Amino acid sequence: MELTVTQENFTKALSNASRVASSKAGLPILSNILLRTDGSRLLVAATNLEVATMNAIGAKVSKPGSITIPARLISEFVQNLPKEQITLTVKNSKLHLSSGAYSSTINGLADDEFPELPTIDTKRAVSYSITTDDLKQAVSQTIIASSSDTTRPVLTGVFWHSHNGHVYLAATDGYRLTERKIVKTSSELAAIIPTSSLQEVLRSLRDDIHEIEILFDETQATFRFAEIEITSRLIDGSFPDYRQLIPAKSETVFTLNREEFVRTIKIASLFARESGGGITLALDTDKKTLTIHSVASEVGENSSEINVTTTGAGGNVSLNSRYLLDALSVMNSENVSFEFSGKLAPCILHNDAKELDYKHIIMPLKS
Repeated sequence: MELTVTQENFTKALSNASRVASSKAGLPILSNILLRTDGSRLLVAATNLEVATMNAIGAKVSKPGSITIPARLISEFVQNLPKEQITLTVKNSKLHLSSGAYSSTINGLADDEFPELPTIDTKRAVSYSITTDDLKQAVSQTIIASSSDTTRPVLTGVFWHSHNGHVYLAATDGYRLTERKIVKTSSELAAIIPTSSLQEVLRSLRDDIHEIEILFDETQATFRFAEIEITSRLIDGSFPDYRQLIPAKSETVFTLNREEFVRTIKIASLFARESGGGITLALDTDKKTLTIHSVASEVGENSSEINVTTTGAGGNVSLNSRYLLDALSVMNSENVSFEFSGKLAPCILHNDAKELDYKHIIMPLKS
């Protein structure tokens, strides 16, 4: 193999691939990056068997070929080179890199043992197109509720599914639940994508990428954007029928400024560390105020009051302050609405908008 690439493009491709290459996957070859010519392009790929990333960059190819190279070493070497042309030459399983006054030889391995890169049948796959901003927001809003408990694998991912003519994303860890509606669809879809794969997609998106194509088959999902393709395996199993947990109607609804709500919860959480982050929200419908209270037996206590607009009955509920802050951090409206029905029923947090595209459900603390 012999070719020339620009340092800038090669660095970006290696950066994406090196995040996926893993030295902990049990197979030494998985800590390597695959370099393979593809016509007038260089394919830079890596996989950890759960997710694979493939990045094709333009190259001046003199001699086709392939090799696998330790991810960390080549990434750090190329990253520190000047922004000039880099020549890559493979001889006897060694990769020679030269750029101006810099040169290096890295011992590699033939690509015989490198796992076959995943492909998806575009004619049979279910596909969607979505803007980058919408995908970023939808994924960010849902992955915060996914579980890290590997004893229940289906909860460690985000459930992509069709319902009433739209694609929805949902995630839950048993204590909170998120649901986000995205694009319209006439296709049937039910797939659970690992949270770690979606985080890799978010990390790979650049500001100059405006739209993403997402394809699903029975076992995998592929995200295509610019010259990058990321393919993830799907999690086997059935996602819980979560919609039955979302209250159809709440006894109490109040609306308030999101930033003021965040500030008040952060202050209350300072006094809630002893109680695992537990704070109490008390609504006074006559005064139209929400009081947020927290107690630290050895330090003191805090009580703050916010003006709200409200309908229904008053009441109080205890919640984990971190869950509330996580939810509010991924909402972008000026005001938010909060619904609850007593001390034990699930609470609903959503944007103060007519179109309820996003819901965040939090289970109260028993107090």
